[in-house]
Amino acid sequence: MARLVTPVIWALSWLVFGVLSSPPPAWEQRLERSLNGKWRLSNSNRSLLLPAAVPGCVHSALQQQGYIQDPYFRFNDLLYQWIALDNWTYSTTFTVPPQMRVKQKALLIFHGVDTVASISLNSVALGTTDDMFRRYDFPVRDLLRDGDNVLEVGFVSPVLYASERRKAHSSYAVPPECPPDVQKGQCHVNFIRKEQSSFSWDWGPSFPTVGLWKGVRLEAFDVLQLIQLSSLPLYDRSGSRWRLRVELLVDAVQTLDSKVELSVPGLASKRTLPVRFLQGRLQYNFTVDINQSREVKLWWPNGHGDQPFYLLAVRGFLGKFLILNKESKVFFRTVELIQDPVVGSPGLSFYFRVNGRPVFLKGSNWIPAHSFQDRVTPASLRSLLQSAADANMNALRVWGGGVYEQDLFYDICDELGIMVWQDFMFACAMYPTDDDFIQTVREEVTQQVRRLKSHPSIIVWSGNNENEAALATNWFSIPASLKPVYIKDYVTLYVNNIRRIVQEEDPSRPFLVSSPTNGAESEQEGWVAANPYDPRYGDVHFYSYVHDCWDWRSFPRTRFASEYGFQSWPSFSTLQPVSVQEDWSYGSDFTSHRQHHQEGNQQMLQQAALHFILPNSTDPLKRFTDSLYITQVMQAECVKTQTEFYRRSRSEIVEGKGHTMGALYWQLNDIWQAPSWSSIEFGGKWKMLHYFAQHFFATVLPVGFEDDDTLFIYAVSDLSRDLKLRAVVTVYAWSDLDSVCTLTSNLLQVPGGSAVAIFRQSVAALLAGCGRCTRLTCLLTFHLQNEDGIQQGPTNRHFLCKPKDAQGLQRPNITAKVREDESGFAVALHSAAVAPFVWLDVGNVPGRFSSNGFLMVTRNTTISFEAWRPTSAAELSRSLTVTTLMDLY
Repeated sequence: MARLVTPVIWALSWLVFGVLSSPPPAWEQRLERSLNGKWRLSNSNRSLLLPAAVPGCVHSALQQQGYIQDPYFRFNDLLYQWIALDNWTYSTTFTVPPQMRVKQKALLIFHGVDTVASISLNSVALGTTDDMFRRYDFPVRDLLRDGDNVLEVGFVSPVLYASERRKAHSSYAVPPECPPDVQKGQCHVNFIRKEQSSFSWDWGPSFPTVGLWKGVRLEAFDVLQLIQLSSLPLYDRSGSRWRLRVELLVDAVQTLDSKVELSVPGLASKRTLPVRFLQGRLQYNFTVDINQSREVKLWWPNGHGDQPFYLLAVRGFLGKFLILNKESKVFFRTVELIQDPVVGSPGLSFYFRVNGRPVFLKGSNWIPAHSFQDRVTPASLRSLLQSAADANMNALRVWGGGVYEQDLFYDICDELGIMVWQDFMFACAMYPTDDDFIQTVREEVTQQVRRLKSHPSIIVWSGNNENEAALATNWFSIPASLKPVYIKDYVTLYVNNIRRIVQEEDPSRPFLVSSPTNGAESEQEGWVAANPYDPRYGDVHFYSYVHDCWDWRSFPRTRFASEYGFQSWPSFSTLQPVSVQEDWSYGSDFTSHRQHHQEGNQQMLQQAALHFILPNSTDPLKRFTDSLYITQVMQAECVKTQTEFYRRSRSEIVEGKGHTMGALYWQLNDIWQAPSWSSIEFGGKWKMLHYFAQHFFATVLPVGFEDDDTLFIYAVSDLSRDLKLRAVVTVYAWSDLDSVCTLTSNLLQVPGGSAVAIFRQSVAALLAGCGRCTRLTCLLTFHLQNEDGIQQGPTNRHFLCKPKDAQGLQRPNITAKVREDESGFAVALHSAAVAPFVWLDVGNVPGRFSSNGFLMVTRNTTISFEAWRPTSAAELSRSLTVTTLMDLY
């Protein structure tokens, strides 16, 4: 023994005998050394030797060192399949200062290993990994050397590993075997615990990544290490008081008696208590009663209030010496999922109540922001989430085929008031239930719930994406005689393991086993309902590319729409960097290759052709860019129609269906430059749909539609207070910028959190009253007004015929002038005619307009532009193009 007095012996001697007036140097300190940075990377036969950044992945390292091009360029996803079929080794050499080596315990901590690897230090095996979503740590104190220490992480091919696991599971198949051919992907992803979409999806490429995708560090300590601090505010309704459950996951070198002090200074709440930390890694739970004399400020979703927080301070003492010191944010809010009988309906309600208030969830679905997670920057996360909030969204569903997002994602959602529906990472497949698979999933789920449950933004956990539906409706053609085997596996994984862990770890939130699901009804039916798409229960996913998406009658009047949508192509400026001139036609090999949804390119044009004349320019490039434009118009109109239907259905029951309380369209963001259901392109540029979402998710919204040749206008309000509103309808001729006539309804009471019909008139009578108008020659705009004549919410519009049948439409010859003043950039537009779907585009200049894709029924309007990098009026003028529907022909 080289040491004279170990820290723990010293501590005990001080406590018992009072000897030693001061501790040995830094005994209470936890020392940390990051191992992030430049590592070495080699393939299996060492024909490739190169530097590699950690965090990172093999693809990124190969590109950074010039071995491969941009993996997203043209057909490189196919050309680079070899990368995921090889084995790779990451290695680094590091030194450890003496003060770390003398600590009682040293741990090597891997925050994310993607995915199957063997780890060794100084040629001694430490262990293996098999789950991308777990943190792994290994004790290494006795292996650390004076001088160089060599750390190696040897990865096996994720594709070959998944295939081998599938072969080993010989008793019965676990479908699907492979993705559809159109996705150009790899097989058996359900046998490996990694990002499921990394083997391909219908909106993304196959890049089965390999690497240390999160940080690596060495930690050394003498007394204890705080691994995780979690806090759960719990509201006691019977006593009208708050309690804060504080959870500490602690690794103690040996058993010690200490004192722990928990305080929330902003609420004058504090608790001090003796705690015996037992040797080893254990979780300790405490409760702090919040001072009832203090008003607790609540966290609210975007559009419903503010997002205040308090600081929780946790300190631990061994005698008078500080051994634990941590602060974290605490947000107070309650959330309930209400599934109660509904008057006039045989089903159950399905809505979220936040702080006692029913909240309509408005938003979208989130997919991984990049195939290579090391390239998801804080700026890109901030941009995407701010764009969601700016479009009046209050919710995002983190979809179960991607990744549990990084801490910053949830921090920003907390800050912006964006509620998160959090899936666990299982999607569109059956999964094995072998003991080792279940054990790694149990650890994955435990770690992720402990990491994330302090975030108020997360309002519900969901076990998987579409797996109940896959079983119930037999996606995989499972013989009836074998179905009980798969249902047993389903219940084993999601109910007996995941659900049980979540309910033990987090009593503050609801848990759903799947999405879509019938919720409580699915549970009654043994967790797999006969029809998980039943609109009278739970949530629904709905897609139809055959029906006319402008006809609201084709949509299910569901309790909660958690997926729906239509595809479009991104802008030319987004596609151009990953393509060449021969790719720029709608029928090129490139556009076919980029489309991973069967017949997707044809479906977009077929849907557009129902209402528009398709682009027919003789200039190939213009015809291509016009086609991109018309797909965005089509997508925006389709999702607008469907979302407005859901929003106006919140207060109605029709034939037992309705009371819709959520609309989350598929999908918010893109993983690469390709056609998809997204409203934001790869790189952050807003599609026309996202501009439309600003309006159709507005807090107060007028919604117009026809039923039996009668025009209805509903006032939809998400406010908590009542309003008195009237509808103002203006009729225009397609041929004239001067309005034909204006109609105004009577003031009606619109209760907070409701949708009320405030205007109803037959279209024939309306047009007859206006004089020189027919369905083909005229269109309508409408808005809501309060008793003081002040407009509430955006102006909406209603076409009385298909635009391709409209009579009198003229080329508007819009002119644009860009100027800069103290408030920023503005574009002044002048139009000679009514112009539908006016689209402003500044190419590669990042930023967004205040409005876009709009109907212009005035001669002049001004649109502002928020630039996301330094630019100038001159650059914007050079880059600006203005496209309208009539410019296509």
